Amino acid sequence: MLFNTPIFFIFLIVFLLFYGFVFLRHKPKIYFILVSSLVFYGTWNYRFIPLLVGSAVIDYFLAQAIYNSGQQRKKLLLTLSVVMNLGILALFKYADFVIQSVADFLNILGYQADLGSLSWVLPVGISFYTFQSLSYTIDVYRGDMKPRKGLAEFTTALAFFPQLVAGPILRAKHILPQFHKLPVPTWDMVCNGFLLVTIGLFKKTIADLLAGPAAMAFDGGAVSVLETWTGVLAFAGQIYGDFSGYSDMAIGIAMLIGFKIPLNFRLPYFALSPVQFWQRWHISLSTWLRDYLYISMGGKHNRIRNVMITMLLGGLWHGAAWTFVVWGLFHGLIIIATHQLGNSSVFAGFAHSQRFFNKLSKWIITFYLVLIGWVLFRANGMDSAWQIISQMHTFSGNLPDAGSKALLVFSLTVAALFFMHIMDYFVLNKTPQLMAKWWLFWPLLIIIQAICLLIGEPTNAFIYFQF
Repeated sequence: MLFNTPIFFIFLIVFLLFYGFVFLRHKPKIYFILVSSLVFYGTWNYRFIPLLVGSAVIDYFLAQAIYNSGQQRKKLLLTLSVVMNLGILALFKYADFVIQSVADFLNILGYQADLGSLSWVLPVGISFYTFQSLSYTIDVYRGDMKPRKGLAEFTTALAFFPQLVAGPILRAKHILPQFHKLPVPTWDMVCNGFLLVTIGLFKKTIADLLAGPAAMAFDGGAVSVLETWTGVLAFAGQIYGDFSGYSDMAIGIAMLIGFKIPLNFRLPYFALSPVQFWQRWHISLSTWLRDYLYISMGGKHNRIRNVMITMLLGGLWHGAAWTFVVWGLFHGLIIIATHQLGNSSVFAGFAHSQRFFNKLSKWIITFYLVLIGWVLFRANGMDSAWQIISQMHTFSGNLPDAGSKALLVFSLTVAALFFMHIMDYFVLNKTPQLMAKWWLFWPLLIIIQAICLLIGEPTNAFIYFQF
């Protein structure tokens, strides 16, 4: 069930009516959210519901046992939680990748190996709810929170349908108290939620329109330099509009119910350094990796090693392919370079300068590096990635000439990228002023939704469902 389809909006309206006017007491509301979330999840593949519920039940009781155990037993129980969660994730997501990589390595050595494959279906959202569940046992182990009483509340929080299949990744200490209280949405929350759902739907619509130019560059073979750049920029816009659009809708739907979920994006393409980019892009994942991996390994005490390992695993989290591994390593390298140059006497002034032209230069460099990273992320293989990067920087006559509409498509792609960020800027900074002008606020949202219905592609799944 996709957020951008009529059937989901029917589901949401029915849910809100029953939640607000039929189930009036705490426990029935909890069970209603849980059942609704499992129905929502089951529309993809009901056979994976026991896996989701099983993860919640096991981690719930492990957290209770960790809290009531001595130090040595705590470590054993936490290890059990880590091995269980990451083991299940690895089995479904990475087993075939490992098997194929071993076979390829043996073939390089001269042994013709056909190791077969498991060909298991990847459960939707497993990367998100696994990290969310794992953070609970780690927080209890560290003493950052006490285990919550109420298995139904914990399971409902893990299966909460707005953010179940593509995040944001919620922390237990943030979301569980809300399920304990079940706050009633205020009028401001309703308006804000409706705004975010509308903006998210519009960004998803733009993302789907950008899929065509992106596919031409990445899947269509040799194209002109201009069309290659258009395709790379189109994918940058596609993945941003698609993923941030989903996050906006998830946060907005949660607000309509009464829950507050932290923002997952803060104008990432306006970042002035690779470090700042990751402070603005997929914030729930980057902070999760920082708090539970980078800091656990020692943080700044061995920054180069810890950053590289963190970004490598962050890349691998996105998918079982060498392109994701290289993408993670690439971002690790440019983050390390940013830190090293910022601490050097030669570049320190430039790195910390607030002058307009220096900031513009830093933005251009950062955005260029992010685009190179997106080539690695989107390409069908390393050979394809290198070919596209080469085409981006080929200004001889070795490539086809641009088509007659290439400049128009390029201009529209850039405009779409810029427009999505302008919308986000107003949502982040001007929402109260816009909500105060009700005569403009509601007609504007209705017009945007009408545009989405007219030009949208409601059958297109969100990109991050595959991760």
